[in-house]
Amino acid sequence: MASVTADLEDFVRDGLQRGLPRAEIQSAMLTAGWTPEQAKNALNAFADVAFPVPVPRPRPYLSAREAFLYLVLFAALYLSAFHLGSLSFEFIERTFPDPSAREIHGLRDSLRFSASALIVGFPLFVFVSWFINRGLERNPVKRLSAVRRWLTYLTLFLAVTILAGDLIALIYNLLGGELTARFVLKVATVAIIAGSIFGYYLGDLRQEERE
Repeated sequence: MASVTADLEDFVRDGLQRGLPRAEIQSAMLTAGWTPEQAKNALNAFADVAFPVPVPRPRPYLSAREAFLYLVLFAALYLSAFHLGSLSFEFIERTFPDPSAREIHGLRDSLRFSASALIVGFPLFVFVSWFINRGLERNPVKRLSAVRRWLTYLTLFLAVTILAGDLIALIYNLLGGELTARFVLKVATVAIIAGSIFGYYLGDLRQEERE
């Protein structure tokens, strides 16, 4: 969301107090060089209700509790995604064994650890996600939380970076003629996990913008 300066909000408040139409105020801001998003955000700072003076809308705020919940949510997401991929890789390696791979003892330890992390991390992610969504239904303005938006965009960035690296690795091995069933399955696993996360949170942001 583009930032709205105090001067711009004062201008909008002044115009609304004088009884000017919102469309006319927005047009004046665009003519002065403000972006459509900035003009829209400035107008949205005041409720479109019949009242003698402009009524400000409730603003999102950042509380320690909110920051804690979102940090736990995304930490659980990253933990679950990483160990889901690790677990998938281990099964792929067992299906298509490599003679140079580590001993079966190390493989079993890795499987056990990833399974343990998933058993803890994924239910934690589901529960915290449900708890946060219940709060958003009661108070939709919390969707504008700064920490929520920053962590969501960080997650999208990480997902895109991983997908790009995955594609680079695939093309590199394809050009070198070194594609194996095991490698292709690993690439597909990474693409499915990262792509699912990217699609889910991108859709969530688009739904927020529509609302």
